[in-house]
Amino acid sequence: MCDIKEEIGVSDPANAGASGRKELSGTPATDVRDLRAVAREVAGSREARDSHVGFVGYGRTAPGDKVLIAVDREYDPAVPHAVAQALRERGAHVDILTIDMGNPDREFEDLDEVRVIMRREPWENNPRRWEGIPFVEEFASRRGSDLLIHGKGGPIPKTPYRYEQIPWLQPEHFLQHATTYPLDLHLLINRKTWEPIWDLGRGGKARLTDPEGTDISWTYWEDYYDGTRYGFCSDPRNGHLFSHPVPPLIAKEDAAGTVAGTTSHFASPFPHIKVELEAGQIVKISGGGRYGDTWRDLLEESKRTQYPCFPRPGLFYLWEAAIGTNPKIVRPSHINRHSSGGFEWERRRSGVIHMGFGTLWRSAEEKWAGERGLLYGHLHVHLLFPTLVVTAKNGQEFTVIRNGRLAALDDPEVRELASKYGDPDELLREDWIARIPGITCDGSYEEYARNPAAWIYDGGEKGS
Repeated sequence: MCDIKEEIGVSDPANAGASGRKELSGTPATDVRDLRAVAREVAGSREARDSHVGFVGYGRTAPGDKVLIAVDREYDPAVPHAVAQALRERGAHVDILTIDMGNPDREFEDLDEVRVIMRREPWENNPRRWEGIPFVEEFASRRGSDLLIHGKGGPIPKTPYRYEQIPWLQPEHFLQHATTYPLDLHLLINRKTWEPIWDLGRGGKARLTDPEGTDISWTYWEDYYDGTRYGFCSDPRNGHLFSHPVPPLIAKEDAAGTVAGTTSHFASPFPHIKVELEAGQIVKISGGGRYGDTWRDLLEESKRTQYPCFPRPGLFYLWEAAIGTNPKIVRPSHINRHSSGGFEWERRRSGVIHMGFGTLWRSAEEKWAGERGLLYGHLHVHLLFPTLVVTAKNGQEFTVIRNGRLAALDDPEVRELASKYGDPDELLREDWIARIPGITCDGSYEEYARNPAAWIYDGGEKGS
């Protein structure tokens, strides 16, 4: 086999010694010990090919396994090194590859979301932020890896080896209680949240509102309950529950109303944006600063393209209304910098919904578009205080989320299980709630919405 560096232009940890251990400059000794304790727990946790915090684990690792951890320069090396050490303690042989994807850190810009998501070529040619890098996946296969640990989010492709993600860029991500939240409790929270949508919603309707201006409704058509749609099935994507059906969308798709907000996954906050939908499709975008301007250009560019997954021409259909389920997610510090992961981390917090408009990640329709040089991908607006009500076919109403709090967190069965791990009030309390003027703290929402970056980046979020 040729040298790793020669083959794919990556680096491996130098001077690691026979045990593979390497002290990390700049990481306090206490933090290193804490990281290793968390890493040992993650190394023994259930594997489920899952990218969502609280559900990521490497517990099938056995003595003699070949493990490849592949990260880019946004990661603090302390995190992959702690994971590697924990897996070596389980008898695995672990290599760490650091992929040079450019500048490891800078301040966010308002168009970063568009840059890291939207494409007009096959994604293999220009990998996007959340998908695994194809040459890394191919290399793991060629070297006979038993487990590849790689990627920050999104669906995991089918591979001949085990494949898990590593969503923690910084020690502060890894050390949050969210990482090791009790699995059976987290699964129960997800089941209780999913029941009104999957078990009771068939043939009914949903209404989603948020104090930043969202008010949208859709029908849970029976056609969507055929079990063939990614994540919209009896076995959902835990930690990322699809409250709206995913593509292919049917001709009678009827999502209508307004989605509004000031944040997305991976960019600086933008002035208040309002996205209007009819029959499931964006028909108008108002505001949003440069993010809104660029989105309007993309809407115009794609409006005559008939995508295989949508009933009528156009790219920007609503399909993603994904519910976070982990109450211990906390917005990281230095949120203005790429190394924080931006607002992508907080979308996992229980009760937060992120709305996505466009194509499903790494889907057949994205492959189709990339081969033809057509625009594809999906853009986001985050809802931090949503209320989601599902009305069943018989008229019975179920509140899934109220003002950003999952109803499941107050379910008696959930509280009973939580009591086995400690104080249920503490375990089921959100560790972070966004401060937004006029919503959760004093001040004018209108003033905030004109320049949310000034509030979030300059200390208003922390109450300073």
